[in-house]
Amino acid sequence: MTTLFIADLHLSILRPDITECFLTFMRDEAPKAEALYVLGDLFEFWIGDDDDSPFHSSIKNAFKTLTQSGVACYFIQGNRDFLLGKRFCQETGMQLLPETAVIDLYGTPTVILHGDTLCTMDENYQAFRRTVHKPWLQSIFNCIPLFIRRKIVTNVQNKIRAQKKIKHMSIMDVTPQEVVSVFEDNRVIQMIHGHTHRPNIHQHTTSNGLATRIVLGDWYTQGSVLVCNTDGNSLENRQFSLSDQKSQ
Repeated sequence: MTTLFIADLHLSILRPDITECFLTFMRDEAPKAEALYVLGDLFEFWIGDDDDSPFHSSIKNAFKTLTQSGVACYFIQGNRDFLLGKRFCQETGMQLLPETAVIDLYGTPTVILHGDTLCTMDENYQAFRRTVHKPWLQSIFNCIPLFIRRKIVTNVQNKIRAQKKIKHMSIMDVTPQEVVSVFEDNRVIQMIHGHTHRPNIHQHTTSNGLATRIVLGDWYTQGSVLVCNTDGNSLENRQFSLSDQKSQ
């Protein structure tokens, strides 16, 4: 059996090529797995579990079909879908995990997270993150009519895109000291995360010994899947279909 990890799909009605690759993955590959972990940013932006648009319903149905087939599905919120909550998980059969969780991955204790909390040099983002994760603020936001929330999110997205253009790439990557702290605080020597869109396997020296950090890839130009089993871990790509690529 295998365990699969994905992150940073940024699913959107504007990118049917990504959606088609994802739905193919959910139909043909994920049912053969023991478990599927989604480590955040499944959607380009999630404005609330009451968003029942046909597009979002199709994604929910894909997860519901998978969990009903017996595959365990777990979700960690990302910086784009931190409002995805209990209702979504109840409707799909997924299990919502805390922002940092430790799992037993075929005998290796492994810490999993989205990865944005590792980027401590991006102080402006971290301040924004602390604000939007306040429960009282999220409760107020969820009471706002859906069409107004969409306008608010559009404005926020535009500001984020503008800020990214002037940020140095180094501050949007992980802070090495923070990575080591997460390893040591959780007493593990393996970590899996997304967020940075820089798929790779890194080695770190910690007080617990040599530790491995696996970074998941995004789904902008191809699908990205981490396949884990008793033989080891493999970062793999899934190609978009030619017809979908031509439509872009």
